[in-house]
Amino acid sequence: MTAPAAAPAATPVSPLDRPVPLGRRSITLLLLITAIGVMAFGWPLLAGSTSTVAYHSADAPWLFALLLPLLIGVVIAQISEGGPGQAGMDAKSVAMLGVLAAVGAALRPLGAGTAGLEPMFFLIVLAGRVLGPGFGFVLGALTMFASALLTAGVGPWLPFQMLSMGWVCLGAGLLPGPATLRGRPELALLATYGALSALAYGTVMNLQGWPFLDAGLPPALSYSREADLLTNLTHFLAYCLTTSLGWDLPRAALTAVLCLTIGAPVLRTLRRATRRAAFATPATFEHAEDA
Repeated sequence: MTAPAAAPAATPVSPLDRPVPLGRRSITLLLLITAIGVMAFGWPLLAGSTSTVAYHSADAPWLFALLLPLLIGVVIAQISEGGPGQAGMDAKSVAMLGVLAAVGAALRPLGAGTAGLEPMFFLIVLAGRVLGPGFGFVLGALTMFASALLTAGVGPWLPFQMLSMGWVCLGAGLLPGPATLRGRPELALLATYGALSALAYGTVMNLQGWPFLDAGLPPALSYSREADLLTNLTHFLAYCLTTSLGWDLPRAALTAVLCLTIGAPVLRTLRRATRRAAFATPATFEHAEDA
């Protein structure tokens, strides 16, 4: 009597099986929108004291609020073309994107208004890890947009939130590949990245609104058009420490805890769904013959 054959080991998700592979134009446009995003967020620190940009700060959020959705739409359109020799987004990719965006949007209100707790972050990090940077950027931006509609959080800050969340999910897709880390080391990596990205998200979003609060802040915390880079940076860090750190730290802690506790089954589910969807294999339809 022969012993039963051992179950085959789980096959890592190949980069070719990721729903939205990145081509050269997609990478170029992602770098372009990242550069524009850095200017959109960092103009208070990047503009010199004699720059005319600093004296038109009231126009900046509206300008970028109109510009960023258009640029994000261009990036999504280019990403959907796929990588070399591959098709872009098909029905399976769109279906998975819609499901994950809906789940992420539904998770956000669960912690809204409670010390900055946002459970959607851990799902964004795990999905980006499994499905790659291309899918991750689209998923992060779309999830934030859907959650804003769900929570009535639409405003001039929304494009900045979409871009920031796209960066969070894209970064998770750029972490070391699934074949190099598994089990507890992988969960520790994701927990660390999730905590750091949650802190970075809060800091970046602070930078978006900080220059326009100078009327209600003490001089040591406010933005000054005449100050140099080091002075404004010191004021900004003091502003973050005294105003938002109490929200950013709980968000980071919750993300890390969720990654460590329920990250393993969520990763297995996402990888199983990705393997079964076989994104690298185009869907074909056959007409049934009449009986």
